[in-house]
Amino acid sequence: MIEWITETMNSTGYLAIVLLMFLENVFPPIPSELIMPLAGFLVSQGKLSFAGVLAAGTLGTVLGALPLYYAGKLLGLKRLQQWADRFGRWFAVSARDLDNSNEWFNKYGVRTIFLCRLIPGIRSLISIPAGINTMNMGVFLLYTTIGSAIWSALLTFAGYLLGENYELVEKYMGPASYVVVGILGVAYVIWAFWYKPRKQGCR
Repeated sequence: MIEWITETMNSTGYLAIVLLMFLENVFPPIPSELIMPLAGFLVSQGKLSFAGVLAAGTLGTVLGALPLYYAGKLLGLKRLQQWADRFGRWFAVSARDLDNSNEWFNKYGVRTIFLCRLIPGIRSLISIPAGINTMNMGVFLLYTTIGSAIWSALLTFAGYLLGENYELVEKYMGPASYVVVGILGVAYVIWAFWYKPRKQGCR
């Protein structure tokens, strides 16, 4: 897997990043935790630019989220779960995974799209309940783009710092991402508690 990703990225650069991150969304066994850190390593060697890598990674992720969104919108949860029971093992997806992602969406609402983009395992799947619940496409793309950009930036920067040891990112980024989501969650609660909209005066 690593050799194939390396060869693909070395041969086609930014286009490979877009393609690989697209596939990472629709075919979860291809991990972004290897793709983007490798791109970060190439940035450290001067072969790619950080801005170009970030743009390519974000674009590929957003494009890859669209097929899953429309799968949820057109097929619905039950039909997708039936599909997962039959073929999900080939894509590392189970009916339970789909159910969990739908529960997350229903519990936390649209902000789930942003938060879950930082959590390995459900990063891609969260697009499905967005489609199932017919989330507004503009809002979906906005939250997906922001979350994907942050995730891509973290992985790229980690690969840049680690250099040839970029493979270690896959081992440590998972637990670290839950810490990031926890911090964001606490910040959101604090903001929601303290924020009070200003009352408009009478005219």
